[in-house]
Amino acid sequence: MNKSALITLPLLAFFILLPASTSTYAQASPNHAAMMPSFNLSSQKWKNRVLLVFAPSSNNPAYQQQMQKFQGHKSAFVERDLILVEVLTDGNSYADSQQIDPSSAARLRDRLQVGAQDFRVILVGKDGGVKRRQTTPVQAKAIFEQIDAMPMRQQEMQKRGS
Repeated sequence: MNKSALITLPLLAFFILLPASTSTYAQASPNHAAMMPSFNLSSQKWKNRVLLVFAPSSNNPAYQQQMQKFQGHKSAFVERDLILVEVLTDGNSYADSQQIDPSSAARLRDRLQVGAQDFRVILVGKDGGVKRRQTTPVQAKAIFEQIDAMPMRQQEMQKRGS
């Protein structure tokens, strides 16, 4: 297989699996892409920031409000190397729109000490440390401002010329 095919095939698969909806980070739904077998925070260390939204279910009013606050901000997430992880006790959980297995969701709850019926928004930095922990929905802009004030993000913006 030649090099261009190795590049083209994953790109083609990405666009085929991309949800058709233009509202990014909408409530968990069948529009989410393929199953990711497992997810753990350690695999993201030094690569991505992780924003976790924990809720009992997708019917939880705080969860619905939080997901609405993230709609239309996909490019800001990408620009900040920020992965959204939705961890639901009842229903499917997702990491960056890919379904994760229930055991990964349970491990995230245990590791971050979030009860099954609790709503939480937790920001984890690239260093693996918890940077923000909220019990109520938060504006996307507040999260972006916090990230943009971080020294590592300041360096990234200088390197990227943002």
